[in-house]
Amino acid sequence: MSVDALMQRIRLGEDSTLELKQVGVDVGGKVAAPHADGLSDELAALANAGGGTLVLGVDDKTKSVTGIPLEHLDRVESWVTAICVDRIKPPLDVLTRHLELPDADGTARPVIIVEVPRSLWVHQSANGYFRRVGHAKRELLPDALARLFQQRSQARLIRFEEQEVPGCSFDELDVLLLRRFLKTEQGDALTQLARLHLLRDLEGRPVPTVAGVLLCTEDPARWLRNAEIIAVAHAGLENNPDEQLDAREIRGPLDRQVLDAFHFVRRNMTTAARKSLGRVEYPQYALAAVFEAIVNAVAHRDYSLHNQRIRLFLFRDRLEIHSPGGLPNTLSLESMTRLSAPRNEVLASLFGRYYPVDDPQLGKSYLMDRRGFGVETILRESERLSGVRPVYEEIGDLELCLTIFAASPQGGPEAADRRTGT
Repeated sequence: MSVDALMQRIRLGEDSTLELKQVGVDVGGKVAAPHADGLSDELAALANAGGGTLVLGVDDKTKSVTGIPLEHLDRVESWVTAICVDRIKPPLDVLTRHLELPDADGTARPVIIVEVPRSLWVHQSANGYFRRVGHAKRELLPDALARLFQQRSQARLIRFEEQEVPGCSFDELDVLLLRRFLKTEQGDALTQLARLHLLRDLEGRPVPTVAGVLLCTEDPARWLRNAEIIAVAHAGLENNPDEQLDAREIRGPLDRQVLDAFHFVRRNMTTAARKSLGRVEYPQYALAAVFEAIVNAVAHRDYSLHNQRIRLFLFRDRLEIHSPGGLPNTLSLESMTRLSAPRNEVLASLFGRYYPVDDPQLGKSYLMDRRGFGVETILRESERLSGVRPVYEEIGDLELCLTIFAASPQGGPEAADRRTGT
């Protein structure tokens, strides 16, 4: 927006996407006005609605440009970004710019422009949940708040993976990662990508969806901070930092995360061998089961939970995979071996059509089995090797934990003995 266009908007006053605030700085350089809690409410209200612009350094009543002392400009900007992180949950990503606007006498005064995107999530600020209505914020009553959660981070009517990602443009998508989805005989690239729900049209612009960012950018965590795997290998039986053997933060497009996590397990698990009748290897875990478990965690986790990541823990006697989000849709721990109801239908579909697997040890042609036999494979192959059936546990409604028990170095059910106390 040009300076003239912004000044015209300021003269017309606040509306549903424009908020004006005068800034007061005391003699010590501390921001005295507006109040930090109140500003957090205004910022969150914009994000919970359609987004908008905050101009710091303009009197909202007289619409006059009062500016911010140049020597305090950086301090005020840091104060605003701290509010977005410390007083708004989940933290709010904003874009700030420094501009000079003319005051009533034509003198250029420094101001700060804060661009607030329409957020993927519902934000709680210092005094509760608010949404911008007209030129003012309104506290969200329980029924309105429930509807907003349904439309956004907890959405199941409008799937989260198909929502556009604020701040990410089509140019951020990697050309090589996009190539696997494009077929020359099926029309132009944008149409094909939109058909696969990797792009959405937003006011005539192609904007990447959550699925598009997860699959087609080199670092999805730039926009979706939770889109990574924390992997840790321990020498012992407990989560003890003193016994940590290896640790990685696994990032990148989802298919790369799957392979990197799988190689982490294969690298850190023990594989004993005997040579009495030729070399016979006894791995701790069935590789097909481990691969299937990691694919399931990546494909079915809840990406709308902003502060949770997949956590993979390798212990001496077991492998634990913690996946954010409870069981999707109508699944239960009892029915998940017989029913397939993916949370992320786009990811599951694309994994089953566009991501071939070449390793014959894994017993599959694509990352996902479109027949829905993944859980059955995990349970059957793991129990066949170790003698112990893996365990799924739902931790509240926030996490699903899969525990796969290790086979003994001699190829027997060591973990079974430990669990039964024999």
